[in-house]
Amino acid sequence: MALDTDDLAPTSGPSDVPFDSALSERYLVYAMSTITARSLPDVRDGLKPVHRRLLWAMRLLKLDPASGYKKCARVVGDVIGKYHPHGDQSVYDAMVRLAQTFSLRYPLVDGQGNFGNIDGDNAAAYRYTEARLTQVAIDLMDGLDENATDFRQTYNGEEEEPELFPGLFPNLLANGAAGIAVGMATSIPPHNAAELLDAAVALIDNPEANVLDYVQGPDFPTGGVVVDSPAAIAESYATGRGSFRVRAKIEKVIEKGGGWHLVVTEIPYGVQKGKLIEGIADLINEKKLPILGDVRDESADDIRIVIEPRSRTVDAETLMESLYRLSDLENRVPLNLNVLDAKRTPRVMSLKEAISQWVEHCFIVLRRRSEHRLSKIADRLELVRGYIIAFLNLDRVIEIIRTEDEPKPVMIAEFSLTDRQAEAILNMRLRSLRRLEEMELRTEQEKLEKEAAEIELLLSSDGRQRTRMKRDLGKVRERYGPETLLGKRRTAVIEAGPTREIPLEAMIEKEPITVILSQRGWIRAMKGHVEEVSGEALKFKEGDALAFTAYAQTTDKILLAADNGRFYTLAGDKLPGGRGFGEPVRLMIDLDGDRSIVGLIAASATEKLLVAASDGRGFLVKTEDVIAETRKGKQVVTPRPGAQLKVMKPVGPADDFVAAIGDNRKMLVFPLSEVAEMARGQGVQLQRYRDGGLSDAVTFVHANGLSWAMGGDSGRTRTESDLAPWRAARGAAGRMPPNGFPRDNRF
Repeated sequence: MALDTDDLAPTSGPSDVPFDSALSERYLVYAMSTITARSLPDVRDGLKPVHRRLLWAMRLLKLDPASGYKKCARVVGDVIGKYHPHGDQSVYDAMVRLAQTFSLRYPLVDGQGNFGNIDGDNAAAYRYTEARLTQVAIDLMDGLDENATDFRQTYNGEEEEPELFPGLFPNLLANGAAGIAVGMATSIPPHNAAELLDAAVALIDNPEANVLDYVQGPDFPTGGVVVDSPAAIAESYATGRGSFRVRAKIEKVIEKGGGWHLVVTEIPYGVQKGKLIEGIADLINEKKLPILGDVRDESADDIRIVIEPRSRTVDAETLMESLYRLSDLENRVPLNLNVLDAKRTPRVMSLKEAISQWVEHCFIVLRRRSEHRLSKIADRLELVRGYIIAFLNLDRVIEIIRTEDEPKPVMIAEFSLTDRQAEAILNMRLRSLRRLEEMELRTEQEKLEKEAAEIELLLSSDGRQRTRMKRDLGKVRERYGPETLLGKRRTAVIEAGPTREIPLEAMIEKEPITVILSQRGWIRAMKGHVEEVSGEALKFKEGDALAFTAYAQTTDKILLAADNGRFYTLAGDKLPGGRGFGEPVRLMIDLDGDRSIVGLIAASATEKLLVAASDGRGFLVKTEDVIAETRKGKQVVTPRPGAQLKVMKPVGPADDFVAAIGDNRKMLVFPLSEVAEMARGQGVQLQRYRDGGLSDAVTFVHANGLSWAMGGDSGRTRTESDLAPWRAARGAAGRMPPNGFPRDNRF
């Protein structure tokens, strides 16, 4: 960066200046140089100086779309040698971006060779690549030869360069911009040029028009879907600050046989395809998304990323929502419409203000081009009138030229010519005299005078200028309309809700399992719901045996209750497989060595649990209230000293009574409504004992009677329908159970 050292140099030797003021003054010069001459685009042509100088140098090299390509090294050399004294790599990087079809919505440079790709690969060195201008760049620079904008001297005073480009292409918003200055930054996403031109025409007719009636939202070169609400988009555009939520375009493809996979055909703007696929692969390798099976890149010229689920039973919407949340298939594109206005002052504008300022610039260009054309017409008319005078007096003119030593003053005096007219007549060749016909000259004169009159009317009438501007913008729109390949909108704007939090269950492939816990605390999960689970049918370590079994799904949380009243939670999909003996449950939870498990159940099996301690106190608790989030578990029951948790049983949806039996073999039946529902604590007295304590308790439907398994291998059950002898209020002692009740006092 070139600083104005004249402002910093001392005028008469060293001076005594406070360090903070000297530093602030010098830093301010640097900051302003960065803001105005490097990082922020101009609202009128949407370019930074480096881009403007690149295109100007290519124009002088005559690299128009119809000509051949030239080496990028030649262009970069001209730019850094004549206009932009910075590093060649930074200039080349800027040139590469102007040529990348995935970076710019309307590329300004037509590149030949390796200019990088959407995978994130860099461009080849500038000695290998070639470039020329695109039609967009030509439109952007249209009018440079017609005094449409001011020129200034280059840094060394040897050349001239335009201060800005005058063309009628809305480059700032059409191609967007990004940059970081000192204390401020800019980030403008690309938009559809046809929509911007429509909005500009609407503002010409009505300065109070709503530009959002024409501009749907950003239009990215890589497509994708903007999923923000219209209100959010309007808010961002009104303030000039915000962001747009952009998602990839994903299609669900049904395979033969009932399977399916997802195909990504468009990715969010600014996302490198290689890193995107790498990120999705990491989700698979690190098992962060268990329902995701595989990802592969089948892209050629177009993007095609295939994503396969773990199984066909996975919900496609859940997989997509998970990918949006965990990968770059959804990202946010910021909006910070911070630009330099017509006075080179940096400020944040609304979308309407940015378009309005560009329209004002277009009118200034129109007037300057018209005035330039008017001066050219006046110059030509002056010569044409001189030619007509010479034609009418051709013999005398020839005589003066032949006889006079200084014919110009004589011709000026005799025919009232101007100096330019006399010089033009004297410079005519003899062969042109035969073409110097009066009718042709008078026809040209009439056309020029008519054109001059029209231009004068244009310059004197705001209405005519508005009509002319709308016509000119309409011609530009024809090249970038929605029916053209380049102008067709690529990014859809479809409102979608925020990415929802995907429950853990949805991340897991749902399969039935049978959870088995041994007496010594070894746990495993067998696939499927095994119908016959018995100690004889299962293998255990020597001296071990079956303690608990539960039917569950891999998506379930498995609840374990310890005798100290603490509840633990295990994930069904994380349990060891059914082959072998399993693993010690103490490796998965922080269970004290002297504590044992008194109950095991799948959380989805019931909404409420009946819990009771050995002293006969218990209560009802919601299943959701006992689920623990950590290895340490959750204290639910707080038994009194000397007591411990004895019962943890599910409560059926229709259960209305409780049956309790003590070690003293006395049974009590009472209504379930008498049991308190709590989140934690000791509970209420379910049954009283003179000696011993609670042996078991269960809830049941009174109308169906109380059933229990009969002894032996018969597998039969016995039901007692008449429970009146055992009916009493909660907290009573009870009486001996019916004949045939199991001797272990367990239901």
